[in-house]
Order: sequence, then structure tokens, then C-alpha cells
Amino acid sequence: MTTGSCLCGDVRYSVSGPLRPVIACHCTQCRKTSGHHVAATSAARDGVKITGEVTWFQSSPQARRGFCGTCGSNLFWDGPGSHLSIFAGTIEGASGLTLAGHIYCADKGDYYQIADGLPQAEGDDPALTTQVPR
Repeated sequence: MTTGSCLCGDVRYSVSGPLRPVIACHCTQCRKTSGHHVAATSAARDGVKITGEVTWFQSSPQARRGFCGTCGSNLFWDGPGSHLSIFAGTIEGASGLTLAGHIYCADKGDYYQIADGLPQAEGDDPALTTQVPR
């Protein structure tokens, strides 16, 4: 069981089931909502239980972003598919996860370099974003 929360604790979640390795997203929307890039894992929707009130922002026709209306913590990215993305920094305690790659590198900020040797995709990469351990 994995648990997490926003900064103030008003929104909490638990995940029963496996989490995908962490993927760093460098798209413009992620950079604007976080102030840098986003590091997110994901889990099957039916394995995620959320308590508290999540505020949802429809950031594109295909996706919305979930955050705490009290403290503003970014928690979720909810797009098409069977999984809900969870911002890795909101997980409580050791996650056991590792960073597996980077997406939307064409949109990354000019003030930093990606130098960790992990796979990089100019845009989305289903091979990275849909991988879930068995």
C-alpha cells in the first residue's frame, strides 16, 4: 500500500497495486503548474482511493490536473487511459521507485540540462508512460 497527501493534509490518497516508474515531463503545462518539470508515477484508477476534496482544472481537451484547493499542492494528472498519474513528490515515505525517462524534452526549459543518461522523448512516449511493473 502506497500513501500520499498534499502539503496541508486536506487531500490524501492510497494506492493498492503497482506503481509505474517515475517519468519526468518537461512539457510547458507541467513546467507552468510546478515551476520546473513534473516527476510522476501512475497507478490503475481502480486501485487509487482519494479522500478530501480535489480541485480539478481542465488543462486541455484531453486532460485535467488535480490539486488541493487549500494549499495548492499539485497531486494528479488525469488523462485518457486506465491509469491516473500521481506526482511522485506527494508520496509519503520511501517509494522504492526510480526515474525511468523524460518526455516532452522539446519543451524543456533552457536553464537546465538533462544529463542522467535516461531515455528522452521529444514528445509523448507510450513506451515510457504506459509501463507498469507486474
